Amino acid sequence: MRWRLALVSSGLTLAILLLFGGLIGKIATERIRDDFNSEVSSAVKILAGQTQIVYPAFGKPEAREVPQLNAFVLPGDASARIYDIEGNLIAQNTKAASLGPVQRGLSNFHGMRVATEVILNDNRAVTGYVQYGRSLDHVDATIDRVWLLIAAGIFGGTLLAVFAGVAIARRAMRPIANLTETAQEIAATRDPSKRMPDPVVDDEVGKLARTLEQMLRALDAARAEREGAMQKQREFVADASHELRTPLTSVLANLELLQASLGSDDQAEDREIVDSALRSSKRMGRLVGDLLLLARADAGRLDAHRRVDLAEIAGDAAAEAAPLMGDRRLVVENERPLRVEGSRDELHRMVLNLLDNAIRHTPPGSCVELTLHEDGDEAVVEVGDDGPGIPADARSDVFDRFVRGTGPSDTARGIGTGLGLAIVSAVAESHGGSVEAAESKSGGALFVARIPLADRAEKTVTKPLKAL
Repeated sequence: MRWRLALVSSGLTLAILLLFGGLIGKIATERIRDDFNSEVSSAVKILAGQTQIVYPAFGKPEAREVPQLNAFVLPGDASARIYDIEGNLIAQNTKAASLGPVQRGLSNFHGMRVATEVILNDNRAVTGYVQYGRSLDHVDATIDRVWLLIAAGIFGGTLLAVFAGVAIARRAMRPIANLTETAQEIAATRDPSKRMPDPVVDDEVGKLARTLEQMLRALDAARAEREGAMQKQREFVADASHELRTPLTSVLANLELLQASLGSDDQAEDREIVDSALRSSKRMGRLVGDLLLLARADAGRLDAHRRVDLAEIAGDAAAEAAPLMGDRRLVVENERPLRVEGSRDELHRMVLNLLDNAIRHTPPGSCVELTLHEDGDEAVVEVGDDGPGIPADARSDVFDRFVRGTGPSDTARGIGTGLGLAIVSAVAESHGGSVEAAESKSGGALFVARIPLADRAEKTVTKPLKAL
């Protein structure tokens, strides 16, 4: 916008200078030519007034009382010629140029401005003619210099107008630039609590700054109100989920006791009912546990972090998941400790959920690989398989809550809750890390979780875990 304003102002300046320069150039050109014509006309009149032509009875006409022509025609670009009444040349200066036919008044002949005047005797009778001419080169050169100076002035004035326009536009746009910079910072940080720059003057920009400031304060208040309501909702869900665990534990214990007491064949129908209720209660317990973990993550009430070995935690999770593999093969590559700051239970749950997800969505005979390694200042947990994989357009959605995968290779034990990968993402983010879905080397699914390392100096080599 600064350049557009500068170009518009300089364009208007150029138009004005062109109009003004053209007018001045035309006036100056006409004045120079008029002055030159006046000089030529005055010179020929003076020469005619000082010249007399005598016609003797016998012989040719003679010019008398003629001034020294060589001195009169100075400077050297002038010529003077004297003719009798019949147009015969009587006298001329040295090296006089041809001035064309004799005709009164002003005329141009071969680059010369020629003035012709009659010579009168005492009786005011015409006795001859005088021609006086000067070269137009000097006049044309002077006119060219005038136009060159005008063009240089127009160009210089336009250039100065561009620089002045840029400076003025920059000064005028500085408050808007400050507002734009602050708005970009707010957009990048998503923090409407920042304040707009205070306006220096009470103009349109100042009114815009105050309007934006009022809008930000309203947005900040609305955000604070919304965050307060969301925080109360998170705390309520966390508290409710926690309170639900106690009665669910009691229900599970009572159902297990009831199941153990129903041993006879006569009570088979009752035992089937209890088994169904026990399965539903266990599923409800898992769902409540998942919801509790997610609610605590949302409310920022996860377990306190301490220094733990992510490699050891992943090994324990692999040992727990190994009996559930069935016909699948689990390969673990874990050769050194990875010290991180975190919660052992939550990190265990993260790795276990990744392994459980691989079990659920791969056919029998598949290979599931658990790999742990360092990447810069991060500990990386990778769980890959050679199953059908995840479509590219669905990889960003698998970490949403209550998203369930479906397909011919899904072999989940019962109906999943759709919270497993959401818990993985919540745990990774609560530890300052991240998780992403990709494609494994064999074309299956690959999940990569990154957790910042705690202290690289304290790592020691441990015995690697064997393939399970």
